[in-house]
Amino acid sequence: MTATPPARPGLRDVARLAGVSHQTVSRVFKDHPMVSPKTRDRVLAAAAQLDFRPNAAARALATGRSSTLGVVSFDTALHGPASIIAAIERHAREAGFFTSVAGLGSAGRGTVAGAVERFRDQGVDGLIMIPGHVPPEEAVRHLPGDLPMVMLGPPAAVPTVQADHYHAPGEAARYLLGLGHRTVHHLPGPADWSEATERTRGWRDALAAAGAEIPGCTPGDWSARSGYERGRVLAADPDVTAVFAANDQIALGLLWAIHESGRRVPEDVSVIGFDDIPEAAFLTPPLSTVRQDFAALGRHCVELLVAQLTDPGAAPGPAAVVPSELVIRRSTGPAR
Repeated sequence: MTATPPARPGLRDVARLAGVSHQTVSRVFKDHPMVSPKTRDRVLAAAAQLDFRPNAAARALATGRSSTLGVVSFDTALHGPASIIAAIERHAREAGFFTSVAGLGSAGRGTVAGAVERFRDQGVDGLIMIPGHVPPEEAVRHLPGDLPMVMLGPPAAVPTVQADHYHAPGEAARYLLGLGHRTVHHLPGPADWSEATERTRGWRDALAAAGAEIPGCTPGDWSARSGYERGRVLAADPDVTAVFAANDQIALGLLWAIHESGRRVPEDVSVIGFDDIPEAAFLTPPLSTVRQDFAALGRHCVELLVAQLTDPGAAPGPAAVVPSELVIRRSTGPAR
């Protein structure tokens, strides 16, 4: 015969050990203000001794809260979205929330609506949207109006958190011009990503303000292969002496294309990437890049959402803008 597993301890077991009523135990785990600190400590000590864990579903029914935040994201395999999701999970946990992530490949109405319905079934308290290649207004169109929500990206119809994708690319271009390079070429990201278009705009505006030639550029995807394939064209042109890549993976492909061409970094071509992936400092040569503060982006998303949950009637605050930082390593040098 199969042995019957022992029953898990319940509220009444904790109450019996703590010498209080089961209603008092329930109040402790609902953070009721009418429980004295001494009684609360006694109940928590009894719960720990019995290894009692409150039933999340029952607590959600009792409080109307699941203590869970839903995260809808596209292209979760990319370094940026993956890093932001990790930061959201960490800061949500510190704030006392679980997270549930729906990683989607496209923004079809059924895709987003299905993820939202799944979150509704879970009873999430609020949503964080990381739209990626999806225009913010398109993403918002598919989301419910009755759930607290935060969007990562340009200002939209909901509270937003935004990384600064404009100023740091301009700083990168000005830095390279200051090293004596006549102009700076660019390997953009996908044309349907707002982050990519902002980085391109920052690069272009900096060149225009400096009176430098603005070279043509061809959008690609975020991969090292895309950087390599487009980089072969730049590496074969002796007039190309400085390149700003829209992310570090693109820069990685570019570095290989330059190496294959027989040219050297930074002696012949200076390269700056974007994101500061963990491997950037260990490439050959170590990559100059723009560092995004993914931890701050995740923290602001959680803080904005928790603020809505804490005070549903409060007016949303201004969009949080997280600055990026230019990090100089050995892939950049003076023009020859």
